[in-house]
Amino acid sequence: MAARLPSWAWVTGLTAGATAAVVALAVQADHGPHPTAAVADQKPSASASAPASTTPHAPAPPALPGASGEGRRIVYSIGAKRVWLVDATGKASRTFTVWPGTVAPQPGHYSVTLRIQSLKGSDGVEIEHVMYFTKASGVNIAFSNALDGSSPPPADGKKLGGIRVHKDDGAALWAFGDQGTSVAVVS
Repeated sequence: MAARLPSWAWVTGLTAGATAAVVALAVQADHGPHPTAAVADQKPSASASAPASTTPHAPAPPALPGASGEGRRIVYSIGAKRVWLVDATGKASRTFTVWPGTVAPQPGHYSVTLRIQSLKGSDGVEIEHVMYFTKASGVNIAFSNALDGSSPPPADGKKLGGIRVHKDDGAALWAFGDQGTSVAVVS
């Protein structure tokens, strides 16, 4: 009659076999091809026409519209639904998209006339960083952002002059534009 092996012997044998199989696979994998990282900022050789890019680049922000004035200013493009913050040298330091209200300002040059830290907008949304700069069709036109960071709801046929911005853009706009700061509105 054959002697029975205890269960611990079976478990030990199976564990040793599995370990040996994993080690064999690891050794075999070590001899296979290895992925390599591309080296960034390599200088092209004399025969290269252009260095190859291995990382995707973010698209360049849209250029500042022409005929938007000179000097330090806020530029708002109605058609592009975009704002640029332009420093004293004429260079855009920041640009971002906006959600325009239902009433648009006329293209032209204005100034920030009033700043209010926070209030309830005419659409019922709590807003902050409110910067008024003109009126159109009897409606005040101002930049602002929703206090909770949300995008504006549909207008429901109301006459709204709020040009809403993202929360972090609203903070940047508020820090940039004091009362009297120039605002250029372009088509």
